[in-house]
Formats: sequence, structure tokens, C-alpha cells
Amino acid sequence: MDPEPSSGTRDLDQAASVFAELRPRLFGIAYRVLGSAAEAEDVVQEVWLRWQRTDRSAVVSPAAFLSTTTTRLAINVTHSVRVRRETYMGPWLPEPVDTSADPALGAQRAEALELALLLVLEKLSPTQRAAYVLREAFAYDYPEIAEMLRLSVVNVRKIVSRARRRLSAERRDPVDRAEHRRLVEAFVSAARTGDVASLEALLTQDAVSLSDGNGVRGAARVPVLGRARVANLATGRPGFWSDVELRHVEANGRTGVLVHRDGEPTVLLAVAASPDGIHTLLWVWNPDKIAGFLKGRGTGSRAGVCRD
Repeated sequence: MDPEPSSGTRDLDQAASVFAELRPRLFGIAYRVLGSAAEAEDVVQEVWLRWQRTDRSAVVSPAAFLSTTTTRLAINVTHSVRVRRETYMGPWLPEPVDTSADPALGAQRAEALELALLLVLEKLSPTQRAAYVLREAFAYDYPEIAEMLRLSVVNVRKIVSRARRRLSAERRDPVDRAEHRRLVEAFVSAARTGDVASLEALLTQDAVSLSDGNGVRGAARVPVLGRARVANLATGRPGFWSDVELRHVEANGRTGVLVHRDGEPTVLLAVAASPDGIHTLLWVWNPDKIAGFLKGRGTGSRAGVCRD
């Protein structure tokens, strides 16, 4: 007859079960605040370690405790990663995640998930970003957010309101999923055939192309601005579209394209579009970010618990 598990083992198993259930939400919070899946995973792992060391009998609400710990850690990490990103070679883009493998990404709503919006969120302070994410993506009440951020309810309301105003001034109304996919397919088709006129018809007048490579050959080191220049860039790379395999992927809730050459993924293309056309092209060349995206595809949900 197998021995009964000790009370300590039962307690740790219960702690792991609670954490596993909440882990997708914790990752979703950290990812939106940091814009990096790898850094979000590090934060969630640290939260798990702290959860093991916590006197859980004194915790009234595990969900509130874990969400609060995640938010505060993510804000702290944001301060250090911003210093590292200042030395990044060329534009820095948020790390894409495969939402077909993890559709909910821990969120009740898809708010603050698209790559282009995550990039705009980078312009907010860490506290503004966290408050906006908690309210708009996860529907936390203002008193809950105030407790998480150690602020007054009045202050939190002001922070969220200011964040909304700033974002509304910079973001554009997105097209629906079907139209977004149509635009992506039309853009790639025109780019592959060198049809500059068709490309320009798909782009807004103020379109911008951003390439994240951190020094990788082929990635533009500066933003490319304007319809004509963006169209010429998409068709002007010698041999870029030759002998490649294109695979549609779901990156941050929207259709993207993963370009393979000689069987290896080389760049992930995502776009942001409004009813006026494609206004932002995001080329992710950084091998580490592509590897992270593919790792997410292979592992599916990020709901597992890592034990030390």
C-alpha cells in the first residue's frame, strides 16, 4: 500500500494547481507590460518561486496575490529592459507570440495584444502601461488596480484616462480579421511579383516599415517612411522573394507571414491596417524572437508550472 503523501507535499501540489490555473493570465499581464515573451516567462517563473515561499495560509485571494506580484515585478523589469533596448541596433519591435497555440493568451479580451499597439504602449510609462493593461485587457476594477499599483483610486482613474487619450491619438481603427488577411495576402502577392503600383494602392500615404534585426543582415537599420519608399523596399531587396516558402501564421491575434529560406525561418512579417489601408509593416528578423515564436508554436499553452 502506497504511503499517504505528507501534508507538505499536498500543500505544494495544491499551490501548483492554483498557479497552473492562473498562469495564462499572469503571462498575459507580464507580456503586455513588457512586450517580450521571454521576459514575461522570466517574470512568471519568479512569481512561481515566490508563491512557493509564501505563507499561503495567510493569502485571502491567490488570484489577487499572484496578479499583483506579476504586475509589480513586470513594472520593475520594464525599467531595466528599457536601458538594454537603448543599445539595440535598429528599431526594436515587441516579440511576437503565436496565438493559435495559445488563443486566449490569458486575457478576457484581445485588447493590447496586436504588435503595432504594443509598440505604441512602449511610449507610456511602466505604471501607465500596467494600469491600462489591467483595466482594458483584463477588466480589473479601479480599486483592484489601485491596490496592485499602491496608488489611490482617483489617481488610477486619471492614469488610465490619460493612457486612453494618448493611445487614441496614435492608434487607428483596425480592420476585421478577414480584411486583414486579405490585405496581407495582397501585399505579399504584389511584393513577390514586383508590382509596385499595386503595393502603393494597398498602403496609406504615411505608411511606415520597421525592421527588427539587432544587426542582422538584411534588416533596415532605420524606419522607412512613406508609401513610395515602403513599396520600393518591399520589392527592391535583391532575391528576397526568390526561392522562399511562405507560411501563414497567427501572430498576436492577426494573420502574419513567416518566410522560410532553405527550410529555415528567416523573417516574420506582420502588418497593421485601417480602413484606409496598411499603415505599418513590422519585419521581425531577430533570430531569437523568431525562435521564441516557434517555441510557442511547439509547446502550445503556456499554462505549465516549472518546478525547481
